[in-house]
Amino acid sequence: MATEEKENERGFRVQDRRRFTSTPDDLDSGQSPEQSAEHTRPEEPASPPHPEPRHSASSAHHAEISFSSFLLGLSTQALMYMGEIPPVPGQAPQQDLSAAQQMIDVLALLKQKTVGNLDSAEEAILENALFDLRMRYVELAKKERDPSQRKD
Repeated sequence: MATEEKENERGFRVQDRRRFTSTPDDLDSGQSPEQSAEHTRPEEPASPPHPEPRHSASSAHHAEISFSSFLLGLSTQALMYMGEIPPVPGQAPQQDLSAAQQMIDVLALLKQKTVGNLDSAEEAILENALFDLRMRYVELAKKERDPSQRKD
C-alpha cells in the first residue's frame, strides 16, 4: 500500500496552515496566508512561547499570605457559617453551625500543632479568635436549643 492510501484509511489528515513568517514580500505579493505558508517554512521549529505569569487585580492584592492572615481567613469563614457575616453582598446571612464548629475545631487543631512555633502576635491572634468564636458559637447553640432566647 502507498503512504497516501494508509493515511486515508486512518480517517483524517492534519494539515498545518499557520503562517510562520511575515515579510513585506508576502504581503505585497497578494498571496493568501495559506499560499504563502506553503512556500515559506521556518528553518527551525518555532519554540513555544513562555507563558506569562497571570496577574489579576485580586491576585496582586493577595500576593503574600502570612500565618496571621490565614488565621483571620479561617475565623471569617467560621463567622460566615454562624450567620454573623453575609456570604455575598445583598444575600441574607445563613447559619450552618456544624460547619462553624468544624472551623473552630480546625483553629483549635492549629493551636495544638503549632505550640512553641508561633510568635507572640500570632499566638495572641489565635487565642483571641478561638475565644471569641467559641463564645459566639455557645450563644448561638443555646438560641437554637431554646427558641425563647431568639431575637427574631
